[in-house]
Amino acid sequence: MSEAKNMVVKYRRILLKLSGEVLGNHEKGECIDPTIIADVAQRIREIALMGVEVGIVLGGGNIFRGAVGEACGVARTTGDYMGMLATIINGLALQDAIENTGIQTRLQTSIDMPQVAEPFIQRRATRHFEKGRVVIFSGGTGNPYFSTDTAAALRASEIKAEVLLKATKVDGVYTADPKKDPCATRYETLSYHDALRKQLKVMDSAAFALCMDNKIPIIVFDFFDREALRQVVCGEKIGTLVTDAV
Repeated sequence: MSEAKNMVVKYRRILLKLSGEVLGNHEKGECIDPTIIADVAQRIREIALMGVEVGIVLGGGNIFRGAVGEACGVARTTGDYMGMLATIINGLALQDAIENTGIQTRLQTSIDMPQVAEPFIQRRATRHFEKGRVVIFSGGTGNPYFSTDTAAALRASEIKAEVLLKATKVDGVYTADPKKDPCATRYETLSYHDALRKQLKVMDSAAFALCMDNKIPIIVFDFFDREALRQVVCGEKIGTLVTDAV
């Protein structure tokens, strides 16, 4: 614990965007795997003990995706609200796992449900950070037709995060899908404009635009590399940096 506190970090306040899929186990058919979520919580604990103020936005795709539901006949608005509720379920699970590591957390939601979580209030979230708590933002933006990527960019802007960390299954942004194209190459750095112009599908255009307007750098990295999160907050060159200074 003392070693973690003594490590030099580059980013003091971050917004970590996690997909819902990182919490599940496809082999077991479990949308939320207690062993996996406990491991995720340990990695978040590690950087919290380093003095990093951690905000988290979770997706809900391990439970339900509005766009998938629409393809099966579910009204888009209905499906999106179902997806928002799925992010709250994920948020409750992650909150419990992080608190089991001894780190205090608060769950805030854009959908009013006082028996379950606090409403999102920017000043209250900031106060939680000042007290060393991890804050999980769930319920997306609270509106249909917006992804959790956009919610992450919005919350990062509101809490004045120094960086938005986008955790994925690959180690950065590539010229093409590296699983389909063996010739695909990884970008070390990328401008917001190029990411939008080339329609690189790591985050949606609204999320990129929000970060660009508010000058929030985005780092896309492989969450399944267990050391990557710690390395990123310490300023090591991991993944792809999306910024306006390219």
